[in-house]
Amino acid sequence: MRLALLLIPALLAACAPKQPEGWTGYAEAELVYIAPPVAGRLTTLAVRSGEAVTAGQALFELDATPELAADAEARARAQSAQAQAQDTDKGRRAPEVAVTRAQLDQARAAERLASIDLTRQQELLAQGFVAKARVDDAATTLAQARARVVELDAAVQVARLPARDDARNAARALAQAAESGRAQTAWRVEQKRQSAPMPARVQDVFMRPGEWVAAGQPVLALLPPANRKARFYVPQSVVGSLRLDAAVSLHCDGCGPAIAARISFIAAGPEYTPPVIYSNQQRDKLVFLVEARPVKAGDAERLHPGQPLDVTQ
Repeated sequence: MRLALLLIPALLAACAPKQPEGWTGYAEAELVYIAPPVAGRLTTLAVRSGEAVTAGQALFELDATPELAADAEARARAQSAQAQAQDTDKGRRAPEVAVTRAQLDQARAAERLASIDLTRQQELLAQGFVAKARVDDAATTLAQARARVVELDAAVQVARLPARDDARNAARALAQAAESGRAQTAWRVEQKRQSAPMPARVQDVFMRPGEWVAAGQPVLALLPPANRKARFYVPQSVVGSLRLDAAVSLHCDGCGPAIAARISFIAAGPEYTPPVIYSNQQRDKLVFLVEARPVKAGDAERLHPGQPLDVTQ
């Protein structure tokens, strides 16, 4: 009878449902460091550690006084170059063309007078009243008047033409270069104001207003929900049965119900192993790193970096 009583607990333990195999691990975060690509003094810090931010929300701002001055200068240069490029596509101004036209009219009047004078001198020569030299002088004066008419008529035509193709192309190239310089300065001004690239929580703030921030130096770190994960280690006898995207459950103290997650990484080699020659007796010491990410973003918020976890299948 006494033996039967001793066997009952053993039998009950054998009949009880087998608990799922679990592994220990911890929560880890992949931080997103927000750093300006340009240097400057930090003037505004719009968030604080632990605060939740939305995509596009302002995070911080650097002093942009030098960049604003450079941008104004670049804008003026771009406008000047664009105006010069447009000017090469036009002829001379209307008042300038009018002056040349008036000179052309005067030249034509002088041509008519020279023609009349030449005719008169030829008649007088035929009657014997003047020498042939007078006729030659009148002919020369008429030729000069006609040449002046041709010159001014060509000047009127040229005044209507735009600049030469080479000059116009050079002016357009300078205008494009000025616009590129303007775009660069505008970009630098924009980079002085940094916004959240995605919904996240401010994990840490490294700089304070008044401090100098070098180019590429992080001002704060964000932790998006998708960047929270669990890291745990499984023995070599189990790792062969695990697959990517396999479902696991994460348990932690004070987290409430289990967090559904899926395996996102399985290490190709063992981790934290002593330098031994593997044998049948020692290979049980081998463990492999496995990572899992929560299925729902809301559940990911329940994981805190460094928090101990229990993982079950």
